[in-house]
Amino acid sequence: MNKLPSELPEEIVRISWLLGTWEGVGQGQYPNSSNFSFIQQLTFSNDGRPFLHYESKTWNLNDDGSAGKPMHSEKGFWRPGAGTSIEVAISHVTGISEIWTGINEVLSIEEAKITSARARIATQWVGRTPSAKEVDAGERLYGLMNGELMWTYDMKAVGQELQNHLWARLKPLNDKEIEETKLSNVPTRKHVVPAVPGVKK
Repeated sequence: MNKLPSELPEEIVRISWLLGTWEGVGQGQYPNSSNFSFIQQLTFSNDGRPFLHYESKTWNLNDDGSAGKPMHSEKGFWRPGAGTSIEVAISHVTGISEIWTGINEVLSIEEAKITSARARIATQWVGRTPSAKEVDAGERLYGLMNGELMWTYDMKAVGQELQNHLWARLKPLNDKEIEETKLSNVPTRKHVVPAVPGVKK
């Protein structure tokens, strides 16, 4: 985050810990599909209005730790509600749009900067195009700890009960890395390839 809390709209100061461009490796699993790893780049930004712009992009993780083919992407907005509540709208390239609500908790502040926080959100509404996968509900948890952004996504879909589908651990990108990614349209960092449960090398 380049701006000080005093330079941001007052309404979003309590969710300012999300601001920035984050990148890292995540894993995915779900019944009747193969486990997989991916690189994720996630951006929260503010244009002076009382909400955050949100964008997430993922790529296949190559064996050498580089980014492969593009995978999923989604965009949306995070809006502070009354008290500690938050409201989130997300649209996916897969033809799914969702309304989420939840709670934002600030856990620690050092030198006027939020250093630890978490946000829990759950779907209130899910809309699907005719060709979209049958997704019925979801829950997400985002957390800031030790300068890293971690998140997990539980999904209820295709006749399955609510269960974990995705998780990722992300670190902030610097300005140079952000510009390099914009020019190449792929992440430029090399990442450690994790062991994927159920997948033999």
